[in-house]
Amino acid sequence: MEYDEDKVDEMTLALLFLVSWTEHHDIWRAWKGFDWDTMNRLHQKGFISNPKGKARSVVMTQEGIQRAKELFIKHFGK
Repeated sequence: MEYDEDKVDEMTLALLFLVSWTEHHDIWRAWKGFDWDTMNRLHQKGFISNPKGKARSVVMTQEGIQRAKELFIKHFGK
């Protein structure tokens, strides 16, 4: 099935905000249990660290966490 990858990336980034937490007050991490192609695109766009590896989470960049929060509020906020 064909789909709009940018829309999928937006929704995944918004959901990464839902499953994120902070470490040491300035490092945001998120569980990486999403589609690998999507996670790779988010990495290429500069929103998350490289999703490859054994860790079950990724580090979100400052730009990534800011955009993720905006998208989460847009799509899921009341």
